[in-house]
Amino acid sequence: MIRIGFGEIRFPNDDREWLETDGRGGYASSTLEHRHTRRYHGLLVANLRAPEGRHVLLSKLEDSLQAGGEEHFFSSHRYPGVLFPPGPPVLEEFRLDTCPRFISRAGGTTVKKSILMPRGKGTLLVRYDLERCPKGGILRLKPFLAFRGYHKLSRENPFLRNRTEGIENGFRIEPYEGMPPLFIQTSRASRFTPSPAWYRNFQYTEERERGFDWEEDLFLPGLIEIPVERKCTVILSVSFNGDTMQHRVPIKNPMRHHVPITALWKTEVVRRGRDRAADAKGFGKSGEKDREILSSLFDAGRSFLITTPSGRPAIIAGYPWFGSWGRDALISLPGLCFSTGRIAEGIEILTEIGRHERDGLLPNFFSADGAPEAYNTVDSSLWYFWAVQELLRISGDREMLRERFWPVMKRIVRAFMDGTRFGIGMTREGLLHAGDGRTALTWMDATVDEIPVTPRHGCPVEINALWYNALCFTRYLADEFGEPELFAGDLIPLLRRSFREAFWNRGHDAASCPRGCLGDVFRDGILDTAVRPNQIFAVSLPFSPLNPAEQASVVRAVREQLLTPCGLRTLSPADPAYRGRYRGNPALRDGAYHQGTVWPWLLGAFGEAALRVADNPEQEKENLRQYLRAFLQQHLSEAGIGSVSEVFDGDAPHRPGGCIAQAWSVAELIRLFAMIREG
Repeated sequence: MIRIGFGEIRFPNDDREWLETDGRGGYASSTLEHRHTRRYHGLLVANLRAPEGRHVLLSKLEDSLQAGGEEHFFSSHRYPGVLFPPGPPVLEEFRLDTCPRFISRAGGTTVKKSILMPRGKGTLLVRYDLERCPKGGILRLKPFLAFRGYHKLSRENPFLRNRTEGIENGFRIEPYEGMPPLFIQTSRASRFTPSPAWYRNFQYTEERERGFDWEEDLFLPGLIEIPVERKCTVILSVSFNGDTMQHRVPIKNPMRHHVPITALWKTEVVRRGRDRAADAKGFGKSGEKDREILSSLFDAGRSFLITTPSGRPAIIAGYPWFGSWGRDALISLPGLCFSTGRIAEGIEILTEIGRHERDGLLPNFFSADGAPEAYNTVDSSLWYFWAVQELLRISGDREMLRERFWPVMKRIVRAFMDGTRFGIGMTREGLLHAGDGRTALTWMDATVDEIPVTPRHGCPVEINALWYNALCFTRYLADEFGEPELFAGDLIPLLRRSFREAFWNRGHDAASCPRGCLGDVFRDGILDTAVRPNQIFAVSLPFSPLNPAEQASVVRAVREQLLTPCGLRTLSPADPAYRGRYRGNPALRDGAYHQGTVWPWLLGAFGEAALRVADNPEQEKENLRQYLRAFLQQHLSEAGIGSVSEVFDGDAPHRPGGCIAQAWSVAELIRLFAMIREG
């Protein structure tokens, strides 16, 4: 459990965020005070099949308790020059355990508000547990609707249909043609009073900082009032498909208690308890502190594993704004699935990705419903080999590999050898080249005005490390499966020699790596000698083209020039092109994205490489364990509570940025913990 007490809450501008997900790519998210700071915040952000994609349906609730002649609010809004409500906050504690919980003191009444999204149900449940509520108390709920794509903002308009239909203890509304209706209902007797109105100019400060539009109008259909007293529980159900609605008729008996809503809550809590119990078996002999961290990471990891509206398995790259990306999914898959015991789920995701191979390439992007949309990377196909290697290491099932993945692997190797799209192909020296000056085909793919910020066309170092690893693994399997004709001549020895001749930077004069390290891109006979983390994969991957001394020198250079308390910098601070702050408008952020910004996902490869070259592996494991504890004990409650951010500033104090919950950040830390636990 993560607990944040009143003394740790930075009123009135605490920008820390919570996240709850539904297993379909939808989510609920806001700040601790339920004051939205992003366009992406919302209580019911649904991943729809039609219209396709994520949509903010229910943006927020203005919820309050009227008791003892006072009204106490559990959420807040920022308008131009006004913060509502103006009084002191009622929140006393935030807890993240089974779901996000907010404990408030409303006069003499304790109110525990919990937010839960049952997996796969398309429903939001908001639960209010009240204790010592005086007689005559009223719980008031004002639902504010957006009904927009989650990248957009809504404005008052004449097209919204404000008519509501009464249902037992709630109402139904269908604001726009082509959008799903919304069913809002309470578990306890309530009264809905239609009072349609637009509330204007909600302000989202994070969007202002990011250089985007930052004001929005939201629509209020009316007011829900629930009589409460003493000790009682109210659950609000908000659904966009009506699956959980048992009564869609006009109100007949307002006192009738809705058991299905309560049962839905209980069923989901039990399911999550089973998941956590299964997770705990994988923690091994980890100490109490590590078990708490692992529990948070496993919970966070589960949020990225989804089933799309059409029933396809997928991995969400990050919340709140990323969708499903091929590269991210393949890098994340071993940590999220194979290191957590979710092997069958991982196999299905890997199989689904492999089904979409075209001309040796795998999609870089999938639609919200799981359809492939972009084949514009060189490394997704190569990470596929690594994911299969990790599966084989965990499962040992060669026959399953041969049936499901081997045909895809062979097609990729042949296509890369022969040459395929985007100039991807093999040189006479066996190296893999890709792209031109206007393409960004590697993971360092930020562009400004359609020009890559970090030009990496030619022969990038990690692409060729991945290529070497893929060829070695393919040769191993070809021998196992009796297909040696896949390889003619001495391609792998040639590639090993060419790799070292092209990328080894013997002339590096930095005191931290006197024995040299790897450059980043070999192009037109010239090596880009920038010290970047991409070289670490030449050590961490199962098959390395480097000798032991070279491997140790690479790890030393990366450790001393790029390692920070929260991940690896993307460029050495000694480089004139280094940018130590990731902030500002899109152009400024993209300009720093891979020019010094820290990425925690790289810690998996760094830890694996460090263990490989360590003179004392057990001591190195302890060093990594202490590093992860120090990092995560602070970070799990500093940004996206309970998860790991996408990036951090390269300069101290290394402020987190980007997405508040990033799949490969979480996945690679889970995998690193697993490496540390292994004997």
